[in-house]
Amino acid sequence: MSTSTKPNHIGRKISRIRELRDMKQEALAQALGTNQQAISAIENSETIEEEKLAEVAKALGVTVEAIKNFSEENMINYFNTFTDNTFNNVQGAFGGNNANNECTFNPLDKVVELYERLVQVEKDKLEYLERILKEK
Repeated sequence: MSTSTKPNHIGRKISRIRELRDMKQEALAQALGTNQQAISAIENSETIEEEKLAEVAKALGVTVEAIKNFSEENMINYFNTFTDNTFNNVQGAFGGNNANNECTFNPLDKVVELYERLVQVEKDKLEYLERILKEK
């Protein structure tokens, strides 16, 4: 990691939060009552007026502080430390202790098994149709 600090580029933070929320520039523009070019200009700006920042934050469904304090590193740390206690409680209720959610079977084997079953169903259909044709 670099020891130099990155500039606090509000526009890039807005852009990244918008992308994480799976929102297009056009959708954000519509929410703000402006056009896509204006959003592009905002996202290319290093600074933004507080009033406009508040409008953007509201449209993105986040706080102004969330935008100002946003960083990729914080997001990675957040998701790496995220635990869903509901899942762990349910798992514990059924006697499971597989906290890593590791697969206990080979998914490829399951795909092959399913494929073989589908092929067998098709063969059975073919035999049935041939039997019907012979009877006529």
